[in-house]
Amino acid sequence: MILDGKCPTGPIEQTWDKHRFDLKLVNPANKRKYNVIVVGTGLAGGAAAASLGELGYNVQAFCYQDSPRRAHSIAAQGGINAAKNYPNDGDSIYRLFYDTIKGGDFRAREADVWRLAQVSNNIIDQCVAQGVPFGRDYAGYLDNRSFGGAQVSRTFFARGQTGQQLLLGAYSALSRQIKLGSVKMYDRREMLDLVVVDGVARGITVRNLVTGAMESYAADAVCLCTGGYVNVFYLSTNAMGCSVTANWKAHKKGAYFANPCYTQIHPTCIPQAGDYQSKLTLMSESLRNDGRVWVPKKKEDCGKHPNEIAEDDRDYYLERKYPSYGNLAPRDIASRAAKEQCDDGRGVGPGGRGVYLDFADSIKRLGEDTIRERYGNLFEMYEKITDENGYKRPMRMYPAPHYSMGGLWVDYNLMSNIPGLFVLGEANFSVHGANRLGASALMQGLADGYFVIPYTIGGYLATVKPGQVKTDHAEFKKCEADVKAEQDKLLGINGNKTVFEFMREVGGLMWENCGMARTKESLETNLKKIPALREEFWKNVKVTGSGAELNQQLENAGRTADFLEFSELLCRDALHRNESCGGHFRSEYQDAGEAQRDDVNFCYVGAWEYKGDNKEPELHKEPLKFDNVHLAIRSYK
Repeated sequence: MILDGKCPTGPIEQTWDKHRFDLKLVNPANKRKYNVIVVGTGLAGGAAAASLGELGYNVQAFCYQDSPRRAHSIAAQGGINAAKNYPNDGDSIYRLFYDTIKGGDFRAREADVWRLAQVSNNIIDQCVAQGVPFGRDYAGYLDNRSFGGAQVSRTFFARGQTGQQLLLGAYSALSRQIKLGSVKMYDRREMLDLVVVDGVARGITVRNLVTGAMESYAADAVCLCTGGYVNVFYLSTNAMGCSVTANWKAHKKGAYFANPCYTQIHPTCIPQAGDYQSKLTLMSESLRNDGRVWVPKKKEDCGKHPNEIAEDDRDYYLERKYPSYGNLAPRDIASRAAKEQCDDGRGVGPGGRGVYLDFADSIKRLGEDTIRERYGNLFEMYEKITDENGYKRPMRMYPAPHYSMGGLWVDYNLMSNIPGLFVLGEANFSVHGANRLGASALMQGLADGYFVIPYTIGGYLATVKPGQVKTDHAEFKKCEADVKAEQDKLLGINGNKTVFEFMREVGGLMWENCGMARTKESLETNLKKIPALREEFWKNVKVTGSGAELNQQLENAGRTADFLEFSELLCRDALHRNESCGGHFRSEYQDAGEAQRDDVNFCYVGAWEYKGDNKEPELHKEPLKFDNVHLAIRSYK
């Protein structure tokens, strides 16, 4: 099937404005008749629930955390992009659009990316009005810093806790709507199924994580804002609760999964210290503004204290390989370059899996107080974890799984191929292509929640009669029964291996064979081993306790079962795409270490349709057209 993204035509500068005008409207009195479910309360979900509540819709918001304030958006550190051009350094909406298309290695829709760039400036105004404490310069104006993949400073920030401050802004807006009664908040609920009636999304089935009770909720539209899936690699920068479950359940009900092989490896993470770890810690990309990345030129110097290695014996490899962008090369390129140095035997730290991020030059030029003011909390976090002082010696960094560019397929209105199912933020595939530029995740989440979905969901609801399906419909009962049966099956296996043993095993397979580099052979290995591991899981996993109580083992078992299925799809997608682009690096397709795209055969969105258990999924394609940015070799040299 050739998919239609419903992208508007005409001059791209006018597409979003014209599309908004063409959308059908729901008048204020009628909005009160509609119910909307929002799953997830991070930046995309919190912004969407608050905005839809403010418009007058009845919103039911769900999160598995004990508060919306604990959504994983809180962990984003470095900043949020916008094309304000406050530094007067040549930025514009078009340049942000161009950088995002190029940064994604020409694998994103032009219309979606233009809209993102266009509304970016509104996001900053919105957040300032909410009281988000962005950094300011000596005159009191909003300050900017640089991020990877751009030669302008367009990233707004709140020290090293930008995600937390933006989330508090969205949370304040959400709390206001909860107080007013337009939003009903359901915390400690995990979505375990999507209810589809006659091909239309009509509600969700959730498990109350405190009592274990199954609960059903009906609505006229469902918005999934449930984040990414890189915990499929087990060790990642994501919170341990982040999973693919909500997206995967929707996929098994018919939603197409687009570009699952596009996963981002972040180059600036604290290296793994041992097998006991359950997650990795991200250090903001903003550190690469003032930190220089290097490794020793000589293998025999790797064991020395870094301050004892002479300047001439250091290889500032990003500055050497990519002089135009230097230490701010995009994440996929910087990650592969770090791996290349470590594979060459010049990595530092335990196991030789690390590179140095050195602030000595910046401290000498600017003073330690200035660096402390810019990044103080990040240096504190680094020292608490490593017991090393980043002001006195270079930090050690190594790439780690961080973000999902792939996600459920959506059209220009953010609606999946299932009518009534909308997907926002990292949960969809729409704007980042094969690689996300730093500081663009927060931009997308808030753009989708504050400035896109309030318009596009109205265009859909205007065509729908409110309240057509209630929770007494037979499909809701069936979904509850199916979820209960799967949980009873997990509890009844009583095998010999823990859930985390299986999660570590599948994560290890994914990292080794489908991580920073993939080959035909490694992917085929996974496609043999993962089904066998999944079969063993359903025969030998041990889940204690019961379903009628707080049971985190049961929660994690369900998420692991979904990862065991999803990982196979990710590998299948990576195997079919015989090219390298962005975060998808097939070792067979490279030119002197750089990704080698195949625009003739793979310039499309690959969207997979679930065809049933143990059956091969079907691939659908949405061709990508570039009328405003010409396809070109992606060079940062």
